[in-house]
Amino acid sequence: MTSTLSAQVPSDLSVAASSENLNVTGFQPLVTPRTLKSELPITPKAHETVARSRQAIKNILDGTDARLLVIIGPCSIHDEAQALEYAGRLMRLRHEYQSRMEIVMRVYPDKPRTTVGWRGYLNDPGMNGQNDFNLGLHKTRELMLKLNELGMPVATELLDPFVPQYIDDQLAWGAIGARTTESQTHRAMVSGVSAPVGFKNGTGGSVKLAVDAILSARKPHTFLGITDEGQAAVVSTRGNAYGHIILRGGTSGPNYSAEHVEAASEMLRAAKLDPAIIVDASHHNSGYLHQRQLDGWHDVIGQRVAGNTALRGLMVESNLVEGKQSIPADLSELKYGVSVTDACVGWDTTAEMLAWGYEQLG
Repeated sequence: MTSTLSAQVPSDLSVAASSENLNVTGFQPLVTPRTLKSELPITPKAHETVARSRQAIKNILDGTDARLLVIIGPCSIHDEAQALEYAGRLMRLRHEYQSRMEIVMRVYPDKPRTTVGWRGYLNDPGMNGQNDFNLGLHKTRELMLKLNELGMPVATELLDPFVPQYIDDQLAWGAIGARTTESQTHRAMVSGVSAPVGFKNGTGGSVKLAVDAILSARKPHTFLGITDEGQAAVVSTRGNAYGHIILRGGTSGPNYSAEHVEAASEMLRAAKLDPAIIVDASHHNSGYLHQRQLDGWHDVIGQRVAGNTALRGLMVESNLVEGKQSIPADLSELKYGVSVTDACVGWDTTAEMLAWGYEQLG
């Protein structure tokens, strides 16, 4: 007797041809990492910038360099000219304050979204929904190369596990965001990244997620990735010894107070990790109000001056002009120097913050 279930299964074998890629609308060949790197090879000056800043950051995280790591710049990159103008201004302050700060520019071309929205310069460089990844990869690497040639080290968030193959040689520092710190894929990816990488606490505020991520990324991993030739491959890593925590607040509010920092430090010590903490003055630590980044900036530097050596760095979202704007249908209506994602402090405030911090750290 034939069961009801088996009777419902079509006997036509052609059903196999229609059981996959049902929601896929197309495939586009992707430029290989080797091709992109051959078109935009790293220069001696850029290599020197990357190597020197990476080592400085490692020394800060190790506690052998007493300077403060400052990762500062736009919430997201959407225009090369504006990014280069910002970098030119920041370079002057990087030189002026280098005795007490290692200033690195935020260059975030790939943006996570809570639901939907513009995914960033790397994914959609035209800001028109065409999602030209090949162009985005080219423009992202080109911008990072120009910045490193200026002598401005680059910091970015790593979202797509394939992307490090295209830009790893350009990075002084990397971050894993609150949404992906718990991801095993990203923890394994970080184990092979050449630069120090910070893990943010979870969106709910859990610091243990970041501690677990650091422990995981320190170990060797084997995972699926791509080679420089763009071939799918099994990637094996040795582990990244320079993972660290980024406190960015959570749904219950900020977490940069002395009590929060001590709790995070104790959690790191319990895991047999050196307390090395960076505070993100934005996101939940500012309640997404850009001017409140100053509260975190002043508080953390005050803690440093009072002797809290676990605090190794600060992050700030800053742009040429304060605030944020929506992306208009007519891109000619975009305001120059204003963020298209999270609101940022403007340049005058940025310069004042850095000058005040330098003075306090003396």
